[in-house]
Amino acid sequence: MSRRSTYLAAAIVGALFATSAIAPASAQMKGEKTVTVGGAPMFPSKNIVQNAVNSKDHTTLVAAVKAAGLVDTLQSPGPFTVFAPVNAAFAKLPAGTVDTLLKPENKGTLTTVLTYHVVPGRLTAANLMKAVKDGGGQAKFKTVAGGEITVTSPSAGKLTITDAKGGASSVTISDVLQSNGVIHVVNSVLLPS
Repeated sequence: MSRRSTYLAAAIVGALFATSAIAPASAQMKGEKTVTVGGAPMFPSKNIVQNAVNSKDHTTLVAAVKAAGLVDTLQSPGPFTVFAPVNAAFAKLPAGTVDTLLKPENKGTLTTVLTYHVVPGRLTAANLMKAVKDGGGQAKFKTVAGGEITVTSPSAGKLTITDAKGGASSVTISDVLQSNGVIHVVNSVLLPS
């Protein structure tokens, strides 16, 4: 698998799994600060995949990551920044889009869409805000898929991600820290050109 494919797969899996944790809440390590996503705690000591499987808000993303064959990639050291769309974000797509993307013959397109949600490196909300400020109100980041996303801050403490088609997605939960990166939960699916 090429480095680009590895990044893409990891990003997609990270996004999907960042919102669904494998470890039960009782497994939380003492003193470990967690963020709850989709009703499940996300443990900073666990990787993206180990956390993502428990989020009830990311079941569509997890199914997509599995269909794209990206699970193993997202368990790699990374680090990755994943903008993880919730189930409701996928539901906003035109009727039949998700079902079509999940078909085996569309695996390449699905992989491109998923890896478009992943940026190499560990970018916290503070890092993103600083980049926006330093960029005069916006910051552009290259995704694992190869396209660009634009990050802006429409109001204090808020982040918006704009995709190649001009679609905007708001970060609803930021800084879900993982051992191999960080996840930011978003309310719309980002689409490459």
